[in-house]
Amino acid sequence: MSGRVLVIAGSDSGGGAGIQADLKTVTALGGYAATAITALTAQNTQGVFGIVGVEPGFIAQQMQVVLADIGADCIKTGMLHNAAVIEAVVDVLDRAAAGIPVVVDPVMYAKGGDALIDPAAVETLIRRLLPRAALVTPNLREAEALSGLMIRGPADLAAAGQRLLELGPAAALVKGGHLGGATVTDWLVWRGGEEIFTAPRLESRDTHGSGCTLASAIAVGLAQGLALNIAVQRALVYVQEAIRTAPGLGQGRGPLHHGHTVRPWNG
Repeated sequence: MSGRVLVIAGSDSGGGAGIQADLKTVTALGGYAATAITALTAQNTQGVFGIVGVEPGFIAQQMQVVLADIGADCIKTGMLHNAAVIEAVVDVLDRAAAGIPVVVDPVMYAKGGDALIDPAAVETLIRRLLPRAALVTPNLREAEALSGLMIRGPADLAAAGQRLLELGPAAALVKGGHLGGATVTDWLVWRGGEEIFTAPRLESRDTHGSGCTLASAIAVGLAQGLALNIAVQRALVYVQEAIRTAPGLGQGRGPLHHGHTVRPWNG
């Protein structure tokens, strides 16, 4: 399998989330990842300590040169930290990526709660990027912020997903990992259908970057020609195993084991 994915996201100096997680995931699932970096962060498993944004025009240039030469079968967006960045990204999508599916991970908060987007940019995200999305993948807090609904149980995931569809994306995967309980429920909705995915909860502190990883795993599945529900199913299985086999690094929320699909070389 191949599949070209252009990832537009921020960098995580700790290697567990953001561009670093995206690159590992796409590679581990047999695809090819190119990048347009939107921001540099100083972070580790304990939190985000600094953010330096990349100038929007240079983000657009990164996208343009990759699309003009290498091309893409799917595009994934992650951390887009202000309105100017979102505007620049969508302008290039409209101009140079017509017909290419876009997976939008609406990165609004880090795992520890740190804000990763200017609150004023949320309206721009809703107005310009969500209508361009083949799939949007919010966690519980992001789904509440975007849909305006409170999520208290699995059934609320479906209601939030339907509300998100009204904002323009073709599909929404509302993730229920933050609900608690012995079972994790994720709800995929699209126009005319829905599918529920459940899995036993893994009791682990090592979940840093799980949202980035899941969205990139879905994106590479779409790039490889998988149907949306099959791409989501494979991605969820991949992330669950990456959490189960996490290396236990750092003193806070540790990274996943992105390379569990790769057979070790024993010489």
